[in-house]
Amino acid sequence: MNEDENSYVLALKLTPGIGDVLAKQLISYCGSASAIFKEKKGALLKIPNIGDKTIKALTSASFIKQAEDSILNCERQNVSVVPYFHPDFPERLKTVNDAPLLIYTKGKSSFLNTKMVGIVGTRNATNYGKQITEKIVEELVAHDAIVVSGLAYGIDITAHRAALKNNLSTVAVLAGGLDKIYPAVHKKSALEMLENGGGWISEYPPGTKPEAHNFPSRNRIIAGMSEALIVVEAAQKGGALITANIAYSYNREVFAVPGDLEHQYSEGCNALIRAQKANIYTGVKDLEYLLGWKKGEVKSKKQVIDLSTYGEPEQKIMAMLDEFKAGLHLDELSWKTQISVHEAVSYLLTLEFDGLIKSLPGKRYMKV
Repeated sequence: MNEDENSYVLALKLTPGIGDVLAKQLISYCGSASAIFKEKKGALLKIPNIGDKTIKALTSASFIKQAEDSILNCERQNVSVVPYFHPDFPERLKTVNDAPLLIYTKGKSSFLNTKMVGIVGTRNATNYGKQITEKIVEELVAHDAIVVSGLAYGIDITAHRAALKNNLSTVAVLAGGLDKIYPAVHKKSALEMLENGGGWISEYPPGTKPEAHNFPSRNRIIAGMSEALIVVEAAQKGGALITANIAYSYNREVFAVPGDLEHQYSEGCNALIRAQKANIYTGVKDLEYLLGWKKGEVKSKKQVIDLSTYGEPEQKIMAMLDEFKAGLHLDELSWKTQISVHEAVSYLLTLEFDGLIKSLPGKRYMKV
């Protein structure tokens, strides 16, 4: 990975009016973030959803120097800047359409081919909720799973600490910069995570305060990274329910621990189950059944596919989808492979029937 490219990715993120989705589209069409800033106006105008206003923002001011200074600051704090196309970017998060353009990490930064379970719940956890959380984590030891949560009071910190107690790696997704552990009383546990092979993740640069509006956005990262999400206790409204609904929209397996019908912090879990947005969680056997987990199994890298029996167009499509693991829109794929949309649809259908790719909402495709 060219470290200079990180500066261009960050500069793109700093450019007003360019969000994560549009930034990824620009990178997809131009081939790299650096190429965007060097591309001619006429070529940029041919890209869907790009107009004069966006181009003016890209050319009116340069954010490269600001981005370079920010990256140097990260290096001084031992914080890694990881763009979405980097091999260390969490693999499952790449498949999410609204995944962040880049993340900041500390500690363990490679999450490829691993069992990851998000555990969330109310900040006002009951003793029952804490005991159940500890039991859930204890049962994950047999699978050497990584526990993902948000370092908040209640269920979150209980899950992190239970993972540390059982020598499991655990990852905290923060709503501010990695130099501002929130809440501060959990900093000791957060540091223990780094020592135990875990890590911290944020989409916000060092120096960013954990503002209230950052937390719902943070929740999508927990949901996107996780193979399964378990909600232990939750009221009818709150961050845990937001995370569960996001995970459900991402087609993740969502589990909820059923609770006392008379208790307010069981209402959210029971509502998820009633709406069929969550499976009832009664023990690790539920995870094993729905995720196909086997004890002692370590998920291996995907098998190399022999494409020699396919024609050049199919091979070009597969090569492009292999490069852009988060998937590509049909128009982008056609533009990049120089295969007409009409022909590309036919080739994509063949590859999908053969189980090599899958279609996503919004005419997007990704490699299986």
